[in-house]
Formats: sequence, C-alpha cells, structure tokens
Amino acid sequence: MREIAMTNPFDLTGKVAIVTGANTGIGQAIAVALATAGADVACVGRTPAEDTVAQIRALGRKAEIVSADLSTIEPVQRVVDETVAKLGGLDILINNAGIIRRADAVDFTEADWDAVIDTNLKSVFFLCQAAGRHMIANGGGKIVNIASMLTFQGGIRVPSYTASKSGIGGLTKLLANEWAAKGINVNAIAPGYIATNNTAALQADETRNRSILDRIPAGKWGDASDLGGAAVFLSSAAANYVQGHILAVDGGWLAR
Repeated sequence: MREIAMTNPFDLTGKVAIVTGANTGIGQAIAVALATAGADVACVGRTPAEDTVAQIRALGRKAEIVSADLSTIEPVQRVVDETVAKLGGLDILINNAGIIRRADAVDFTEADWDAVIDTNLKSVFFLCQAAGRHMIANGGGKIVNIASMLTFQGGIRVPSYTASKSGIGGLTKLLANEWAAKGINVNAIAPGYIATNNTAALQADETRNRSILDRIPAGKWGDASDLGGAAVFLSSAAANYVQGHILAVDGGWLAR
C-alpha cells in the first residue's frame, strides 16, 4: 500500500511568536502552548517573564524576555525589532497585555479611562501595525488579539475596559479586511470568565461569583490553560482560511 505523507497543520516548528503580557495568567499559558507546538517565543511585558521563559526553554524551544511598558506606544517598534534580532523573525503576534479599572460610570475618572484605552486598544493597534509591516514584507503571518465577553456585552463598572474590548473586536475585523489578501490572518480569542489576577475581585465577591457561575453551562471558572489550544489553532496553518473571527472560549457563557 502506498504511504501518504501526513503533515500536522497545528505544528508551529520554526515559527517565532511575540506574546505580550506573558508573565502570568493567560499570556503565560498561551506562550507555553505555542512553545509546546514548536514555536520560539518573545515574552513581552513590564515584568520580566522569567518563569515563562524557563518553562519554554525546558520544552527545548528558544525564549527571550523583551521588556516593554505598553501603556504607551513608545516601545512598539523596538518590540518587533528586538524579537527579530534575538529570534530570527516574526510569524505570530499575540496581543494579550491588558489592564482593567473598576468604578461606577458616574464616578469613572479620565485617568482610568485613558490608562485602559492606551494599553488595551491604542498599543494593540500600533503593535499590529509594526508587526504587520514586517509580516507583509516577509510573506504573511498570524495575529491573534485577546478580546473578552465584553466584546459582545456591556458588563458593569468597567466602562473603559468594555470600550477597549469592543474596539478590539472591530479592529480585528478591519485588519482582517485589509490584510487577508497580504497573507496575514487576523483573529481574536474572547476568553470567558478565567481565574486570573484581573478577575480576582469578581472571584472574591460572593454574590457576583455566584451569579457568574450560575450563568456558565460548564459550571466553573476557566483556567488560563484553556486558552492554549485556541491560540495554537489560530496561529497555525490549520486556520489559514479563518479571518476576522472572534473565537469565544467561555464554557458556554454566550450560548446561555
């Protein structure tokens, strides 16, 4: 019988990824998942992602720390340039870094509005732009933005976060429209309620925690590692014809 050679469309061997906010939580889980699939990873953030880098290197992949404060766009081009210099290229960008501020809408401050929008939306666009220029010049790539349930819903007491994540949904579609024909896939992942530092206040609030759990068909908060498979899929050849999609990983939250 003639053997048919099979390739793994999820294999990321030889690919180089940037993951922002890679120190803990979702960013760390995605960085490790990409490395498990074969990618080398630049771990970007204000806090050096030493543990993440150690985990990736233990898998036999290359990993580098790229220090950058993404509350401004000042380091954006350097992040791309440093990644290319240290790891030899750039094929995948995961825009995960983000912050949140909580207050009633009537009390929300301009400072909290600007801080969240600058980090969660403005820096994301300009990092997409810098990575996109490199990817267009080199034949293509994959960009995955981290959206939210609040890309689809309003939420409460997080006006700037909701605005930023709604913006991520629109930005993802716009970039897909512009760049699909240039070989770049732009998609997003919308995590459901994941147990991370950003959601610690909700987990600690007994009433809100119960209302959240009652709404999730899976009956539990997600773990950061639950995002890994989705990130690998959207970063791989398996997603070559997926464009402008927002993939919910939410335990069924949006289905209820």
